[in-house]
Amino acid sequence: MPFIQTIRLSGSALASLESLSYTIAPKPGASARPIHITYTAVALKGRGYVASRNEISLPVFGLYAGYSNAVILILNYSDGSNETRLFAISTKSFADSSGILISPVILRRRSGTDDLGFDYLAMKSRLGGPIIIDTDGEIRWVSSAISSSFVSNFIDGGFVVGNESSTDITRLELDGTRTTLSSNPSTGYVNFHHNLDLGRDELLGEVNTPSDIESTIVEVNAVTGMGKAWDLAKIIADHMVINGDDATAFVRPGVDWFHSNAAAYNESDDSLIVSSRENFLIDLDYITGSIKWILGDPTKYWYRFPSLRDKALLLANTGTYPIGQHSVSVTKDGRILIFNNGNPSLNQPVGAPVGTNRSYSTVSAYTIDPINKTATLVWEFDYGKSIYSAVCGSAYEASDGSVLVDYAYADNGTHSRLVGLNSNHQVVFDFQYDTAGCNTSWNAVPIPLQDLRF
Repeated sequence: MPFIQTIRLSGSALASLESLSYTIAPKPGASARPIHITYTAVALKGRGYVASRNEISLPVFGLYAGYSNAVILILNYSDGSNETRLFAISTKSFADSSGILISPVILRRRSGTDDLGFDYLAMKSRLGGPIIIDTDGEIRWVSSAISSSFVSNFIDGGFVVGNESSTDITRLELDGTRTTLSSNPSTGYVNFHHNLDLGRDELLGEVNTPSDIESTIVEVNAVTGMGKAWDLAKIIADHMVINGDDATAFVRPGVDWFHSNAAAYNESDDSLIVSSRENFLIDLDYITGSIKWILGDPTKYWYRFPSLRDKALLLANTGTYPIGQHSVSVTKDGRILIFNNGNPSLNQPVGAPVGTNRSYSTVSAYTIDPINKTATLVWEFDYGKSIYSAVCGSAYEASDGSVLVDYAYADNGTHSRLVGLNSNHQVVFDFQYDTAGCNTSWNAVPIPLQDLRF
């Protein structure tokens, strides 16, 4: 791939190297902050870049393809001195076999005066490995090591990818190296689906079992494998039976009755929030798995059951309930953020209510009051009610409150729209890609290549 090239360094001074960093100069007119990567000497050795006391082979990733890249390297030594070296790295053009990634339609280009809390993002795709682009729409990294990155996330400076056909876990480093933890049949899980999310102790993965479709969440470690699990079929059925409901009318093994698509850890009360596209957001005690609250469209089938209705939060103000939602997360100020698709349930029993059907998708942020059993819609972005992604999609907040939105299934699944919002929820950029279904970018996350440290 043209996005990674190796710089070879030599000299006796390298024996006292404490850290180094490199910066890739942006193209003229670019608005994204330059890629800036820092390694400690320990990290360089741990990654195998140090050939000897006097030699280092440094992979430089994030280069522009088909371009002469100016790279500034700064070496910091243990005596407090530093050295600057300049490199010109010419790269070949990117051979995009799909023809999709190199030709986005820029509906709104980011301006150099636009404030935005992220400059790089990763698209999770079935076109191959994760795709990193900058907020100018330039491709800066693609992995050819795997055929799909649908189930993936960026953590500790690299990607962890779950296999959609097995429970293999692959770690992709930005330097191009790859490691895979093979399946462990004793777990009883069949395969990953949808997403990998950041949890309390590990990643949170969604897995299928031989008996249950898309209703199990499990802790995932890219080294040790599977850990603690939450079986939503059992958790919900037990709750319903204890409280006098017929669980078999709602929990239907072998049917996609739940359809989990995301999970998030809520540090404020040590809980796990799970997104069920078919029904609601459900909050569980992280340790016991007991249900704390449910937030969803009360016109859907689930609300007919008193045991579930008893856990329901009602909106304290006018606004939109989660409907067919994806990408649940908890923001730094404790709000529950979702991509709120607006699509009704697809797999309810014949004649059961499927809920509200909207013609547009929103990004919705809620605060939760578990004592008064209410939720408040704090803010919502609907892009003038102009875009509808019936399925897939995501919305994630950066540290400054800006948001990356992915309308993965726009225009009936023919386009993916990547939209950046500043902290006032105004559109900063808008890129459109061709897609077939959700394949191009089913979900997208900001990543910190403007200041990544190892």
